[in-house]
Amino acid sequence: MDYTRYETLRIARRGPDDSVLDIQMKAANGKLPTAGHAGHRELAEIWRDVGADETVRCAVLRGEGLGFSGGGDLALVQDMASDFDTRTRVWKEARDLVYSVINCDKPIVSALHGPAVGAGLVAGLLADISVAARDAKIVDGHTRLGVAAGDHAAIVWPLLCGMAKAKYYLLLCDPVSGEEAERIGLVSLAVDGEQLLPRAYEIADRLAQGSQSAIRWTKYSLNNWLRQAGPAFDTSLALEFMGFGGPDVQEGIASLRERRAPNFR
Repeated sequence: MDYTRYETLRIARRGPDDSVLDIQMKAANGKLPTAGHAGHRELAEIWRDVGADETVRCAVLRGEGLGFSGGGDLALVQDMASDFDTRTRVWKEARDLVYSVINCDKPIVSALHGPAVGAGLVAGLLADISVAARDAKIVDGHTRLGVAAGDHAAIVWPLLCGMAKAKYYLLLCDPVSGEEAERIGLVSLAVDGEQLLPRAYEIADRLAQGSQSAIRWTKYSLNNWLRQAGPAFDTSLALEFMGFGGPDVQEGIASLRERRAPNFR
């Protein structure tokens, strides 16, 4: 498998027999990984390669720089709002990202630190085991942008933390700390920052050394809960991308660029 083709992901091998794939989202701006045109596409594609690579037993997803992921690049968001072809392409990528993580037969471990937003957060919370730094800042910012909370929100948040908490955080876009995320069940574990990667790697190594058929078939069975929520996800994603053609997203983009609160009329 040729992983050198990925421009926005830094990929290395580690763990038992180099069977753990370490996937790091690059911080293109030197601060946070952001999903531009290439980054969004590659984050959707990588899981098919992980599944097809017979030498990989587990994957770890992490971010570079000050946080796990910084959300969508505003240039991409503007293109989605103004160009139908771009909006259609990114809709397909967003759909593929969610289903590719769910259907990848290899276990995935995510290590969340700092801000965790956008497409990176999709994979981070859909990962089979999610480990967050206690001071991580998880935010689903869709309604702040002026679009419905699509992506992974409808398919997994109610299952992880319950409908009441899901509605509170998804409607208001309030941040969730890693510690609080563990308390409400949004992530598997919360640890001190210096223990984040060591703990994530330890878990990945244990998964790589376990019975692969047992682990993969257990993942497949459990993810039927997510597959049952497929219609809810498909609806949320369609409504999100319909919103990208509406007026509110223009105000959402402007408010982010101008670093002010949005004024939705």
